[in-house]
Amino acid sequence: MSHIKLYNEWLENAVEDKDLTNELKSINGNDEEIFERFYRTLEFGTAGLRGIIGAGTNRMNIYVVRQATQGLANYVLNKYGKGAVAISHDSRIKADLFMNEAARVLAANGIKVYITSELQPTPVLSFLVRHFKCQAGIMITASHNPAAYNGYKAYGEDGCQMTDVAANAVYNEIQNIDMFGGVKLADFDEAVKNGMIEYVDDSVYTQYLENVKSRQVANGICNGADLSVVYTPLNGTGNKLVRRVLAEIGVEKVSVVKEQEMPDGNFTTCPYPNPEIKEALLKGLELCDKEKPDLLLATDPDADRVGIAVKDYDGSYRLLTGNETGAMLTEFILRSRTEAGTLPADPIIVKTIVTTKLINAICNKYSAELKNVLTGFKYIGEVILNLENVGQEERFVFGFEESYGYLSGSYVRDKDAVVASMLICEMAAYYKKQGKTLAMVMDEMYKEYGFYKNTTLNFGFSGAAGMQKMADIMAQLRENTPKEFASYKVLKVADYLQSKEFDLVTGEEKNIDLPKSNVLSYSLENEHACIIRPSGTEPKIKLYITAVGKDADDAQDITDKLSESAKAYLS
Repeated sequence: MSHIKLYNEWLENAVEDKDLTNELKSINGNDEEIFERFYRTLEFGTAGLRGIIGAGTNRMNIYVVRQATQGLANYVLNKYGKGAVAISHDSRIKADLFMNEAARVLAANGIKVYITSELQPTPVLSFLVRHFKCQAGIMITASHNPAAYNGYKAYGEDGCQMTDVAANAVYNEIQNIDMFGGVKLADFDEAVKNGMIEYVDDSVYTQYLENVKSRQVANGICNGADLSVVYTPLNGTGNKLVRRVLAEIGVEKVSVVKEQEMPDGNFTTCPYPNPEIKEALLKGLELCDKEKPDLLLATDPDADRVGIAVKDYDGSYRLLTGNETGAMLTEFILRSRTEAGTLPADPIIVKTIVTTKLINAICNKYSAELKNVLTGFKYIGEVILNLENVGQEERFVFGFEESYGYLSGSYVRDKDAVVASMLICEMAAYYKKQGKTLAMVMDEMYKEYGFYKNTTLNFGFSGAAGMQKMADIMAQLRENTPKEFASYKVLKVADYLQSKEFDLVTGEEKNIDLPKSNVLSYSLENEHACIIRPSGTEPKIKLYITAVGKDADDAQDITDKLSESAKAYLS
């Protein structure tokens, strides 16, 4: 159907949400704006749905949410015959509305629904799926995207984001559903009365926190450490649970950034609420200048990621990357559990392929097995599931990805900023009692293992033309393999879409035993590397650079050269 016909269909049928009605009327006659909203349908994948809030098939709205949920309902009923689904939401605009609409669809299809009475972190949703033995879960969130976005993450029965197979099955169901006439809807209040929709009791959140606290590495270490923390939930979901767990483990000095304390989907003081970028942390850093804490903690809106800044030698605050925090946590957990005698036999650390290779050296030191998986925390969750299936889940010690997502334990199957915040504070207290700051610890690790500098660059491509440009760039790279980046020869190329690794020196070829993914990895001389990957959730290509230098200045120089060279391939 043409975009104009779709637009007219929406004008006639999309009448329940006045915001959508007004938007549709405002673009009448503007072909460019109509095309942008209707040229495609938001595609349901392993990350669910994500898009700008508004009218159209290429936007997040109640009709897209209902259609996706009807597809999910069909999938659950076809696979299980009956079922239950847990749903929660973060602080995004219309997030509670989308949750309620999804619940109405599921209830109308005879599927039991557990929903939260207020916003909750994404890892809590993962916990609810497992706690209630649900067949699926839904989290209404757009993670760290700007305020204009919302999204819909779908989870499987293990509490992990849906696999490729399951997501494809749901997508196939969605394709056959008429958005306006093919969706079943229950009355929300009636479904609550008859028990098809049930609010989660507060006691369940306490059980979640007990599982979080069970992952303490040095129980009681925060007591008497005089640890001081500035915390910002970035107007999201972390506020209550992060502060509660820190209080319960003995962190008494927690100052919260007032402007970012309460839920606010407009994110007025951090337009891009991503703890990976400095701009999102400016308010927190301002409070650090006043309070002079040991560290700053910042959780993103759905509290699955956490970023930190630590006190530097001169009293200023140094932002640490996700790779640095993850490397320190890996070292801290392995060291502390070795000292305490609680490290399991044959421990396993899991990281993604774009995460720092510094972890290889740490795992070698502690005789831990390292598993590399594709980008996406669901692949880390899959490792835990496989261990669980053979009764060895205790071997999973820690998993993380460079984009500030961490997990210890198997009680949830997604990254968890609540447990990560707890572990970071334990780590800070552990070293503070030794007279060390986390900045000192990171520098000591670089001296011991080598200076690994990991940099991520993003190249945005908006609209229909941008999506095609991204596809063209990846195709061109496959047709014409780069021979070098900044005079560093390419030694190996791993094409995760073809599941092949090519050795350009020996001519050998070997299979990659991972699911297919549109990723190209280039191993260079001197252990440097470049990895190119289109984002699965945003219209951009990500470039991951690894530079191994003698020191910080040398690594930065190499990074700059590699960046300029790689940009030419992505122009």
